[in-house]
Amino acid sequence: MSADRPAAGPRFDLPEPDAFTRPYWDAAGEGRLLIRRCGGCGRAHHYPREFCPYCWSDDVGWERASGRATLYTWSVVHRNDLPPFGDRVPYVAAVVDLAEGPRMMTEVVECAHGDLRIGMGLTVTFREAGEAGEAGEAVPVFRPGR
Repeated sequence: MSADRPAAGPRFDLPEPDAFTRPYWDAAGEGRLLIRRCGGCGRAHHYPREFCPYCWSDDVGWERASGRATLYTWSVVHRNDLPPFGDRVPYVAAVVDLAEGPRMMTEVVECAHGDLRIGMGLTVTFREAGEAGEAGEAVPVFRPGR
């Protein structure tokens, strides 16, 4: 996994972290992707929830993900009038399968649109977020595996 940042692009605001999601956003700011794993059934899930979406157990904890994923599906977005996305078109909205099992909505960066293939290997990287000058805020995105 890499804490490298993609080329600077428009910055944007994160969802408002709360006491529960703070570990996820802090780890992302440090270049680490976290998922949640259930102590009851053993399955991992993403997005972070306080309970297991499979068996409803509340015995779930944070786990560092490997950062490896495969591309499940994608769409090249050519028009989006909502900030900050309008300044980034075209971009690749994607769903990836994390190596640990969960499926995650994200963006694919650093890849020509014509090179995208279902099942291609990807690696997590992090896009800076927040207001200009704020350090340590980032969102996980994926690029072709290296």
